[in-house]
Amino acid sequence: MHDGETEPIPRVTDRHRHPTDRDEPDEPPAKVGHGHGHTPSPPASRRVRVVLAALLVPFALAAVVGTVLLFPFGGDADAKEPAGTPVDGVVTAVRTGPCSGDVQVGDQPGGADCLVVTVRMTDGAAPNQEIRTVVPLEPSTPRFAVDDEVVLAYGGGNPTDGGSYQLVDFQRDIPLALLAGLFAIVVLVLGRWQGLKALVALGLSFAVLALFVLPAIVAGENPLLVAVFGAGLIMFAVLYLTHGLTARTSTAVLGTMVSLALIGVLGALWAAFAKLTGLDDDTATLVGLLNNPIDTRGLLLAGVVIGALGVLDDVTVTQTSAVWELRAANPTLSRLELYTSALRIGRDHVASAVNTLVMAYAGAALPLLLYSSISGVGLGNILGSQVIAQEIVRTLVGSIGLVAAVPITTFLAATVATTEPAPVGRGARLSRGSPRTA
Repeated sequence: MHDGETEPIPRVTDRHRHPTDRDEPDEPPAKVGHGHGHTPSPPASRRVRVVLAALLVPFALAAVVGTVLLFPFGGDADAKEPAGTPVDGVVTAVRTGPCSGDVQVGDQPGGADCLVVTVRMTDGAAPNQEIRTVVPLEPSTPRFAVDDEVVLAYGGGNPTDGGSYQLVDFQRDIPLALLAGLFAIVVLVLGRWQGLKALVALGLSFAVLALFVLPAIVAGENPLLVAVFGAGLIMFAVLYLTHGLTARTSTAVLGTMVSLALIGVLGALWAAFAKLTGLDDDTATLVGLLNNPIDTRGLLLAGVVIGALGVLDDVTVTQTSAVWELRAANPTLSRLELYTSALRIGRDHVASAVNTLVMAYAGAALPLLLYSSISGVGLGNILGSQVIAQEIVRTLVGSIGLVAAVPITTFLAATVATTEPAPVGRGARLSRGSPRTA
């Protein structure tokens, strides 16, 4: 080195840094960090908070007002009495015997064997009384055994006469309660405080469905409007309760809302274009029980909106978190670089999420698919039938909204994240002289 010349100082990495070395004088403070643990992003700027509030508060208020206007304050649903009153019982004896009365199998009047089940009732009009009920022995008949806890349907008449009852199902309260408890334990053990918030949010979702969505539809309100307002309540309550009142959560809410609106519009267009009525067997039974008219196509669209909401929450929250984590790892990423990097993550996520959505619908409709496959009609007729076609529309419309949620949410998150102050923390060591992370 010659006199009067200054040799450039080589950049050093953490591996070669001497304990007495210091950062360069012109190193910005925001790019200094130790890279240990998780450093939360700084609070959103006032400008970001104002913009997000201006976008979301009107829709939150609309969800609340719409719920109040559509809420069925009239009391009980206006519906016909069900075919039978449920009565719990325990099987005490099972044997095969001749069918009697009108209970016959096939074309053999009176000569075919049936299942004669003796049940001791544990509630209802005649508790602790035993009755005998006859069940045809067919391939679809459940196999009952002694000590099985069952449900009878009491149709009126003499409460001690077996002819007044029909054996309809098994009791499943205890298995379902144990499974729910196991689920809660797993969520709490792995999620801890976040898991507790998730369970509370799940309870709120069920409360909105049970206390508002279902009663409002039964009362005769438009099913699609009810589903939209109900989904809005669930979206705002669940996301903010689970993930906190932050700019990150608000961005996920905004992405979910836009994607859900897209699903609703596409669902309405394709339901009309394909002339879907929504009248499957279950819906026809519901229409027969209700005294109020019900829009069955709207009921189909309501199912599309509510069914897509849970999957959308997963995608939008994941994409928003990916953008914020990339921003924290490398604060120098531009908005476009942040968007493209997070979008690459989203492509992997959406590929698996779409498959999950399709498999979920296929699994639920598996008996119907099996029946269609052996019906002997052509594939086109099977796919074009009302029951199958509405599941196809439900699946594909939900999948389109799911795919669209990735670029929509990623763009919104990249815009908000790059508007906020650059986070100080673990990503500082990447801000200079190190390759950017995709």
